[in-house]
Amino acid sequence: MAKFNLEGLGIALVTPFKADKSIDFGALGRLVDFQIEAGADFLVVLGTTGETPTLSPDEQLQVRNFIIQHNAGRVPLVLGFGGNNTMEICRRLGAENFDGFSAILSVVPFYNKPSQEGIFRHYSEIATASPLPIILYNVPGRTGVNMTVETTLRLAHAHKNIIGIKEASGNFMQIEEIIKNKPRHFNLVSGDDGITYPLMTLGATGVISVIGNAFPKEFGTMVRKCLDGDFKAALPLHFQFQELFNLLFVDGNPAGVKCTLNALGMIENELRLPLVPTRLSTNEKIHAICEVLRNLND
Repeated sequence: MAKFNLEGLGIALVTPFKADKSIDFGALGRLVDFQIEAGADFLVVLGTTGETPTLSPDEQLQVRNFIIQHNAGRVPLVLGFGGNNTMEICRRLGAENFDGFSAILSVVPFYNKPSQEGIFRHYSEIATASPLPIILYNVPGRTGVNMTVETTLRLAHAHKNIIGIKEASGNFMQIEEIIKNKPRHFNLVSGDDGITYPLMTLGATGVISVIGNAFPKEFGTMVRKCLDGDFKAALPLHFQFQELFNLLFVDGNPAGVKCTLNALGMIENELRLPLVPTRLSTNEKIHAICEVLRNLND
């Protein structure tokens, strides 16, 4: 099994659309180049930020293949690969081609609201079936159920190919307990841009970022300074993005970051229903902040 180091700045890639709602592969290619040239450590393909539930199976495969080809081995790729049907996930893990990917990011089962034992068994089945290392993804605000410290650590100790977790619970006590008691092979990264800095002071090894789509160089600099233990130098960079952190999510993700990328002239501000663009008031605030940040970083 290939080695993958869950550390640094990972980008949860958006899926750009044209005005007719078709995938804008030209813009996607430019985004991939932009992230890599700015120093992103790895890219996450077909995650929540990529609006994956609104893509057909054929479109998902097109996006996978396009990014593998366009990346050309420059940085590791992580594939969003999860769901709430354990048997079907395991079947696909045994049937599909994962060449070009270094790990999978698999979300806690949503809607079903399984027990902690159900979550443990779900991931244990995936760990047995997967040809790639697995990153757990705990995001109770979307799934409706929180994976507890005990379940996370149980999985980390039981399966060597479960290499880490993207933690987006926002529960600092929970996150601190995971970092304190995890095995050496298991890392925790932030799933929330706004608290990446404080989580890295506790021992998180990085972030799978939304804001990094638009500001990979600047946000990546903060992450690397934290990894180097230079938290004093990283703090002003964290504060620089504080207002934008809040605006990115006030109308939902990825509406905020797509608005931001549009303000930077990188993509069309298009989403697929049931998601819609940000409200006009949010749009105006994001455009104003982007102008300030561009001037700061020129």
